[in-house]
Amino acid sequence: MNDAPIGIFDSGVGGLTVARAIRAQLPRESLVYIGDTAHSPYGPKPIADVRRYALEVLDALVDQGVKMLVIACNTASAAMLRDARERYDVPVVEVIGPAVRRAMSTTRNGRIGVIGTAGTIASRAYQDMLEVNENLVVAAAACPRFVEFVEAGITDSPEVLAVAEGYLAPMRDAGVDTLVLGCTHYPFLRGAIGYVMGEGVSLVSSDDETASDVYRHLVRGDLLASADAVPRYVYEATGVSADDFTALANRLMGSEVREVQLVQTGVIDLPVDLPADLR
Repeated sequence: MNDAPIGIFDSGVGGLTVARAIRAQLPRESLVYIGDTAHSPYGPKPIADVRRYALEVLDALVDQGVKMLVIACNTASAAMLRDARERYDVPVVEVIGPAVRRAMSTTRNGRIGVIGTAGTIASRAYQDMLEVNENLVVAAAACPRFVEFVEAGITDSPEVLAVAEGYLAPMRDAGVDTLVLGCTHYPFLRGAIGYVMGEGVSLVSSDDETASDVYRHLVRGDLLASADAVPRYVYEATGVSADDFTALANRLMGSEVREVQLVQTGVIDLPVDLPADLR
């Protein structure tokens, strides 16, 4: 069981940032990554639908014999984390708690901003965890177009910068000194977000913090891969051609993703509309 892979799931390519951080911290661990591109983006969808889609993907990962599940999607974490922990016998790690802990330890003035999908912000998952500390002032905003940009492979255009300015100006005006990137897609836009917020604002993302949580769970559960383990990395998508997903992943991350397999989980409700440059 120790040399079984870690299962990682996101609605699209955003969770690849978490997968990359886990690979860096745990180089002997094998990974299976599923991007649920058939139903992406999750952010504007009803919570009941997100829960159903996410559990179908996690079921598929468990069927592949993973030793741990990582929900590398903020919207899904907010919608069905408790369900997942009750449903599966393997440890389940999510991305919200690690980012919250880092934000709390990072802020200097007690003003923290959170940006995420409409679903994540409406769930108040971040706000409720942060506001346990009565000394913190929390500002939150949904930034739905950020996911659209990343899934189209657009990370540095003038349009991205203009949209970022519109979304983030209220955060800047609120005087936050720490901004939580509450979606695993958003680190791909770190340049634009950091430029708009200014040098005095710390950006907190969940990738490295989640990888550290994975490490802790593996150690505590005596689940670390053996010293002579040869890691394997499997990347899967549910709703686009393998070539399209590979092209987008490598556009964002270099040549790290060499091959993508197509899988089907549950019922694909609607065809995915790909950006014109990926058709």
